[in-house]
Amino acid sequence: MTREAPDTKVLAIVTNYGVEQDELLVPVRHLRENGVQVDIAAPDRDDIHTLVRDKDPGETVRPTLTLDEVDASGYDLLIIPGGTINADTLRLRQKAVDIVLAFTTAGRPIASICHGPWLLAEAGVAFGKQLTSFPSLRTDLGNAGASWTNEPMVTDDANGWRLVTSRNPDDLEHFLRGIDTALRLRSTTAGVP
Repeated sequence: MTREAPDTKVLAIVTNYGVEQDELLVPVRHLRENGVQVDIAAPDRDDIHTLVRDKDPGETVRPTLTLDEVDASGYDLLIIPGGTINADTLRLRQKAVDIVLAFTTAGRPIASICHGPWLLAEAGVAFGKQLTSFPSLRTDLGNAGASWTNEPMVTDDANGWRLVTSRNPDDLEHFLRGIDTALRLRSTTAGVP
């Protein structure tokens, strides 16, 4: 990735417990190392306790802000990491759904990995999208109107916004490439309705 403009901002939304460690921290660190400002929003300002493979304790992270404090209009891309507990809990939070809707309505990209696309289904924005996820979500996403495929990374521009999805932490290299491409594309079209 080439270094992004210093005003490029990315938002990652998670719960305070259960997010898959590498699905949050690998993209966040990658983007920050390349000059992108990344905020991590959680339901409250308590520590975020990550997990490794949904069971082993991972790193603890401080959120930058709460979900209620998010102004989605200030960000160029949204990241929705997985982790079964994280994604299942996050999709029950109306503020998380509202953030997704703000991004899609504005035509800004979303990158979601593993169980993260559950939130897209909950927000009603998976309809008409080609995507991938952890395989157990295939039926849920199909019922939400998405077309599921078993690929390391899928990018789809249907419905006026870009979606980047990957299956699991083993696909992070592909996921990062998709994020980088979405940000480059966004920076070349910024200001264009």
